[in-house]
Amino acid sequence: MLDKGGVFVTGTDTGVGKTVVAGALAGALCWRGIDVGVMKPIQCGLTRTRRGPVATDARFLLEAAGLDDPLDLVCPHQLEAPLAPLVAAAQAGIELELQELVEDLRRVRDRHEFVVVEGIGGLAAPIAEELLVGDLAAAYGFPLIVVARPGLGTLSHTMLTVEFARQRQLEVLGVILCWSAPGEAGLAERTNPVLIEQMTGVPVLGTLPYSREVNVELGRSGDCVERLDDCLDWKLLGFPAGPEAG
Repeated sequence: MLDKGGVFVTGTDTGVGKTVVAGALAGALCWRGIDVGVMKPIQCGLTRTRRGPVATDARFLLEAAGLDDPLDLVCPHQLEAPLAPLVAAAQAGIELELQELVEDLRRVRDRHEFVVVEGIGGLAAPIAEELLVGDLAAAYGFPLIVVARPGLGTLSHTMLTVEFARQRQLEVLGVILCWSAPGEAGLAERTNPVLIEQMTGVPVLGTLPYSREVNVELGRSGDCVERLDDCLDWKLLGFPAGPEAG
């Protein structure tokens, strides 16, 4: 259940839809009357605009959640190179430290009762020497939601992610499958949810369909909040169905 002050949204890989799911989850929790903040502790790979490089993942989280928090608060470490955090930080001439990353979270928690944190890549992505994303999740102390692809190959990736989390004694609330591109569900997509539950012992909370209205790079959250709200099994997260949106 979402009763520990926050949730850490991780993924089986880069590009599986963590940003869309995290933003949509924050927006849907706001519908349920929860004071939600969002956070992307580190973003590697910034989008160049006329006004300079932009952390588009963090911007999307704010848009989807309907928040006006400062972008530097939501994403305190913005690294231009689209690389693993350890390498991107080295390229920028800095070293990321766990104590500082924990303090970054404290500043967001000072403003909000609950925080949706979007992780960086997968749990085994290196942030610094002897510091992985999974270690950061453990330091934050929030349970995990794992975002995975719906199609072929997701069984192994999801199982490995859940097992890695358990090795670090991280609680996994469940898996959300996310369609990040248009397509039709074949046999793999239809059978994977049941197999994931059987193999991992954690529930599949829902499958987020693809929407052409959603674009992270352009900061367009579109209908992602509504779609996630419709597909998610809220009872598994300790919430009744049918919030009053507002």
